[in-house]
Amino acid sequence: MEERKPHILLAEDDTNLGMVLKNYLELNDYEVELCRDGILALAAFRREKFDICLLDIMMPNMDGFKLAEEIRDVDPDVPLFFLSAKTMKEDIIQGYKLGADDYISKPFDSELLLLKIKAILKRNQELNQKEEEQHEFNIGDYHFNARLRTLAKDGQSHTLSPKENELLHMLCEHKNDLLPREVALKKIWGSDTYFNGRSMDVYIAKLRKYLKEDPNIEIVNIHGNGFRLVVKE
Repeated sequence: MEERKPHILLAEDDTNLGMVLKNYLELNDYEVELCRDGILALAAFRREKFDICLLDIMMPNMDGFKLAEEIRDVDPDVPLFFLSAKTMKEDIIQGYKLGADDYISKPFDSELLLLKIKAILKRNQELNQKEEEQHEFNIGDYHFNARLRTLAKDGQSHTLSPKENELLHMLCEHKNDLLPREVALKKIWGSDTYFNGRSMDVYIAKLRKYLKEDPNIEIVNIHGNGFRLVVKE
């Protein structure tokens, strides 16, 4: 199945620059909708789904700042990128106040623009994936809510510490599979030093204590490699 190309809204009233950018971006595997003014761009945004918006500021009928406000009313999270000949500090500040992810002054290097677009889309994708992560788990007789940091059983709920919560979350994501020590240490403690390893062992012991009332649950130490949260169905 062919992977969907990122969809870009390009609002640019300069005909030559607009076509050059559109062609360049399409050669780099982006789908581009080019609009010559702010009103046409807003209509396109309301009609279609875009991954990022590249907005010129000085356009007829509706300028880029007003267009950005209208786009934000429709979708507060879509990345916005201003392309402008306006280099005054006040204009750049206004762009960022409107929620711009970046601002590049004309004339600009097309390769630099491409790199900036890739960075913004990559960051946005990672944020979306994080929001889509599973946060509630049934572990045998227990219910674990990672958002609330609660571990509940038979109507009784215990609030976990931040490290306990994150460690149990990672174990649940790797349920019945290996959670490598270095992965957990680097994510939760920041490094896989000896002392951080001893600290993690203490937290593993705490989690075992919390889960001990269900004999079908076991946190197994795979010596030298990591841990497995084993849940017998």
